[in-house]
Amino acid sequence: MKAITEFSVFTLNKAILAKAALAAEGKNPEEIQENLGQSFKLESEKLGYFVQALEIASANTQNLKRIVIVKLNEGEKVPPKAVQHEELHYIPEFFVQATPAASHDQAGGNNKGRRSGGKGGGGPKGSPWGLSPEEKALKNKKPVAK
Repeated sequence: MKAITEFSVFTLNKAILAKAALAAEGKNPEEIQENLGQSFKLESEKLGYFVQALEIASANTQNLKRIVIVKLNEGEKVPPKAVQHEELHYIPEFFVQATPAASHDQAGGNNKGRRSGGKGGGGPKGSPWGLSPEEKALKNKKPVAK
């Protein structure tokens, strides 16, 4: 795989807005391309890559990071979501959205580990003043041996 060039989402978003404004003025596609080339200081091949990347970016605006333009060698596997135009592949890269981790309570735990002061038993905590008289009576009751 040989990387040809890449365009960041910031540049692409500015160009999409500029292209929409030029289209609203009634410019034809050649004039739009020429104006984009002057605005972003692009010429010949790179301008062609840029215009094609704009089309791909306008279809993939959510979480887009950049578009990388590569030329694949024989036998190389085409990356997912890659768009082929002539012999080049335009690969949109996206920001990864982090999913919120489930808290320990929701995962089935009870947050009563050894470091939290508990003995690992995890049962409900009793009174801070000690055992109630009923609990003392149950604790002191000894099983009768037969």
